Order: sequence, then structure tokens, then C-alpha cells
Amino acid sequence: MATTYNGYCVKCKEKRDFEGNVEVSKTGMNMAKGKCPVCGTTINRILGKATAKA
Repeated sequence: MATTYNGYCVKCKEKRDFEGNVEVSKTGMNMAKGKCPVCGTTINRILGKATAKA
């Protein structure tokens, strides 16, 4: 499920809205990962700690 997030594109050096999916990193953080609509670079936005599933 792709949702719109706002993140910083390092290549464009601007904040961009991007369509992304939520993934859990190996450190246990939720992060939205998607592509910059202008240059196509991968953008990551850290959303916070992932909740533990019981």
C-alpha cells in the first residue's frame, strides 16, 4: 500500500512529497521508502520505533 510521505531528497537538496511503502529496518525502526518524483533518487523517512507483535 503506497502512501504519500514528505522527505528530504539529498540530490535535489529540497523536501519532496513521495509515494512510499513502510518497511522495518534492521535496527527496528519504521521507515518510509520511495523514489523522488523529480530525480528518481531513493528517499527514506524514519517514522519511529516499530511496535512489537505479540
